[in-house]
Amino acid sequence: MSDDTTTVRAGHRTVTVHRPGKVLFPDCGLTKADVADYYRRMSAFMVPQLRNRPLMLERRPDGTEGPRFMQKDTPAHYPEWVRRVRVPKEGGTVTHTVCDNSATLVFLADQACLTFHRWLSRADRVEWPDRLVFDLDPPGDDFPAVREAAHRLGELLDQLRLPSTLMTTGSKGLHVIVPLDGNTTFDDSRAFAKEVADTLAERHPDALTTAVRKQSRGDRLYLDVQRNAYAQTAVAPWSVRPKEGAPVAVPLSWGQLDDKELTARSWALTDTGAVLEQARTNPWSDVSSRGRALGPARRRLRALR
Repeated sequence: MSDDTTTVRAGHRTVTVHRPGKVLFPDCGLTKADVADYYRRMSAFMVPQLRNRPLMLERRPDGTEGPRFMQKDTPAHYPEWVRRVRVPKEGGTVTHTVCDNSATLVFLADQACLTFHRWLSRADRVEWPDRLVFDLDPPGDDFPAVREAAHRLGELLDQLRLPSTLMTTGSKGLHVIVPLDGNTTFDDSRAFAKEVADTLAERHPDALTTAVRKQSRGDRLYLDVQRNAYAQTAVAPWSVRPKEGAPVAVPLSWGQLDDKELTARSWALTDTGAVLEQARTNPWSDVSSRGRALGPARRRLRALR
């Protein structure tokens, strides 16, 4: 291969990475080759989180200091072995990329995709979500407030008998994720999530808010449920974020939440070994992955309010 390309073996395919020395994170010198190698090494953990889901791809061909492209439609030049799914949108359709294997993951890294944003539904049932996401968004870099909000939300979900998992976003906050049985509409799942968030905000009005307008939030943490809608996405587990230090969105166990050293950016591409070590602990293993119906939880919630 020339100096402008290298090859990466990923599963049953050999993928060419173009301009591997291209610096994508100027603050820490990480290159496209580093990103491709990270996703190759993480593929056993990441592909199961992406498989059979439409994706929105956050691409930075000129690095984190260059333009950002949020790619929904799959370009015609992508290899035929990269899976696509055509989904309805207002006035037409969009052909999203789907990542079902490690070769696709590395190929997308070659396309300077830094962050993978996944739908909350699957490619064969796009109108029926099987995930519910609460985004805990602090007004500043206040992770203690995020930790406290996560505990309060987790306790309420326990009361509703809903399993939940935690993930750092690689930005400022945490995602709390509830598995659904895939038989709930997006309208119903978002309405339920809003009812949960409203319940918490009513209990803790000085600390939490569901106000969509930033001007109305003050210094309170925003319980964001807006991702729970058709064609909306949430950052996928193990994704790199295009921020200083190349932080990574990382699944946590609930027991790790009380680690005083924990922040939303505790793991980064600068230490892939630490990310792999966290992945190998299988942090979500103690939470049931069986999706739940929301009817019983909704009745419990209304009994509490």
